[in-house]
Amino acid sequence: MKLFDFVNFKALVFGAAIAGAFVIFGSLYWDWFYPFAAIGLLYAGYGQKNMKIATVMGTMASTVLVILALEGYFGEVTGFMATETGILVMSISILLVGALVGFTGGLVKRNKIKAREEYEKQQKTGKNKKNKKAKSSKNIKK
Repeated sequence: MKLFDFVNFKALVFGAAIAGAFVIFGSLYWDWFYPFAAIGLLYAGYGQKNMKIATVMGTMASTVLVILALEGYFGEVTGFMATETGILVMSISILLVGALVGFTGGLVKRNKIKAREEYEKQQKTGKNKKNKKAKSSKNIKK
């Protein structure tokens, strides 16, 4: 048994990279790129097997955003946010938002799996199938 076979590291790394890239491009080129950093956190959560792990991986992927915020990519840090308490509050709030977005990604995956199972169940039981007799009777020429 592998120690970390329940974690999809590819989704975590790519999700963190996507989130970081959107923040860096947002700071360098266009400010409207910032909200799209959530795509990476969603992907980090969506790639996991259950919702608890998705929440943790969303938090881990958002550590890149904490580092970029401390480096000043979100803007200049002044006033209360320049103090130790402000830095702690900012870091925790970014991590909490990452956990929420990762949880949302896990929730979307869970709902997609349930919908696919329900669709397959309906196909096996015969619901939403067309009547073969009706088709064959229309094709008979009189």
